[in-house]
Amino acid sequence: MSQNTKALRVRIKSVTSTMQLTKAMGLVASSKIRRANEAMNKGRDYGTALDNMISALSADRESLKSPYMKQRDSGKTRIIVIAGDRGLAGGYNANVFRLAAQYPDAEFIPIGKRACDRYGKDSVSSENFSFDDAYNLADSLCSDFAEEKFDRLGIISTKYNSMMSQEAFIRWILPLEKSDRTDTAGIVFEPDHLTVLNNVVREYVSGIITVCVRESFASEVAARRMAMDSAGKNAQQMISDLQLEYNRARQGAITQEITEIVAGSGD
Repeated sequence: MSQNTKALRVRIKSVTSTMQLTKAMGLVASSKIRRANEAMNKGRDYGTALDNMISALSADRESLKSPYMKQRDSGKTRIIVIAGDRGLAGGYNANVFRLAAQYPDAEFIPIGKRACDRYGKDSVSSENFSFDDAYNLADSLCSDFAEEKFDRLGIISTKYNSMMSQEAFIRWILPLEKSDRTDTAGIVFEPDHLTVLNNVVREYVSGIITVCVRESFASEVAARRMAMDSAGKNAQQMISDLQLEYNRARQGAITQEITEIVAGSGD
């Protein structure tokens, strides 16, 4: 009986340590949430402005002459995969990799240490990914696309719906699609639509990459916060159950000792 109570004490101590760890990780995630959400919201506004600019440029018939508008079908696809730097964020990373698995023939470009580890690339942090990093990546990708080294470019990232809900999705960004906008008559681009489009496409691609990274990081932080809250509640319930079991075992040991003493005194 004493061995049973000792094992229960060790178990309770272990779960308590784990609960303290999850609480600390939850507090760290909480401290990052506000900053991550601010960066995400600013990124969304920037992304909307970029989309409006590209839709205005691509509405012109001359835009079809751009190498970034050409549709090809040689089967060569590149996909940027944005995951987290760490685990313990619920299904955040798993959902991203599950979606990526639907494109087995694609060449993956990972952002985030977990994605880099999975695809065997040099480590690139998603939390510290800068606009300069995005522009350098976009510059290389746009050059390769114009040289017809691949047919289409997509980004797998995570959409932030709320603290409770984040959703992995893919966004295709190259080739650009012709816009059907009809409200661009008053917009003048110098020297012409095609020249401006070809010159701003790198800015557009780098901007969309940055926006997706910012939103993915906000999603990761929120997912980790919720996962740690859930883990903390589960740990607390487990401690309560173990404590009850320990008390019963301890009471049983005391009862057995009393019984043995009484039996011994009778002899």
